[in-house]
Amino acid sequence: MIEGFDLWANPSSPHAEGRKARAMLEEARERIKASFDWEGELIFTSGASEALEIGLGRANAERQIVSSVEHDAVFRAAHDATILPIGKDWIVDRNLLSDTLASGSKAVVAVQHMNSETGAMQPITEIATQVREAGGILISDCSQSAGKHRLPDADIIVVSAHKLGGPVGIGALLVRDLGMLKPCGGQERGYRAGTENLPAALGFAVAVEARGISTETVGEGMSCQSIAGQADWLMTPGYAFVDIQYDINRLGGAFQLSPSHWSDFSILSITMPGVSASAQLIHFDAAGFAVSAGSACSSGTLKTSRTLLAFGISESDARNTIRMSAGWNTSYNDIIAFSQAWQKIASTASGTS
Repeated sequence: MIEGFDLWANPSSPHAEGRKARAMLEEARERIKASFDWEGELIFTSGASEALEIGLGRANAERQIVSSVEHDAVFRAAHDATILPIGKDWIVDRNLLSDTLASGSKAVVAVQHMNSETGAMQPITEIATQVREAGGILISDCSQSAGKHRLPDADIIVVSAHKLGGPVGIGALLVRDLGMLKPCGGQERGYRAGTENLPAALGFAVAVEARGISTETVGEGMSCQSIAGQADWLMTPGYAFVDIQYDINRLGGAFQLSPSHWSDFSILSITMPGVSASAQLIHFDAAGFAVSAGSACSSGTLKTSRTLLAFGISESDARNTIRMSAGWNTSYNDIIAFSQAWQKIASTASGTS
């Protein structure tokens, strides 16, 4: 990133420094694509939100269909979309998806790969087959899963650099075929306005490469990517959070996990009976833990999570639920400490020792 700042040239300028910046930008683009094993196109954006706006707003389709548990950025980009509910197994209702696809014109369908509040994962490859057979386009928000799992077989994929340990303010829209999008003129081959952020693109490339790739299978047809410097416990479903599960269940807490095997336990929504989410945030913050209620982009409102309600969690439980996520720099000791803090806060609130 320092090299990019030192150059300080517009990659679209024809002079020597601009050409050098362009070469560095294109190298970063190819490095990111290679790390993700992506053979299509890559459009740099200012983050996942802008990538979703481009993907949903400029897709060559006549209507939009989105799952009910998408990130708020999806609903902002597709405010007139048909909402697709989630079944009791926390998976998109595939029968209803087929009916909805068949009931109208060509659609762009948004289904998140890994949910940002519960860690529930959707079988994107199977959903992609349904959408393509109906002549539609599938866009999958992979902000939470990229770097932990191989990218799914979607037509358009959204990735955010800071979720991978890279810089804030940059993301990418991975497109299987640029013909799926309407161009707008400007930069990025005419698909995004604004000067490219070369320093951030270079940092993005390094962050993705730092992940490495593992062939360890963690689920049905899915491969996990290891995180450089992070122990295997984080990537092993059901093991990393065994201490938290034990403490919470022992205290009678409602430990919320997806009823489906399609889940990643690096993101959890955990209910503490009798203690509101806002009160928990205060206690955990005082104990040195940064947790949230709902997604980080909407938790400042302290409203009941729309996503949890869509997953079928009762409103009373949702009001007492916090979101905990293990990041690229989370250690095993952090997990143990959080488990102990949760036990202390829950015990104090319930009057037990």
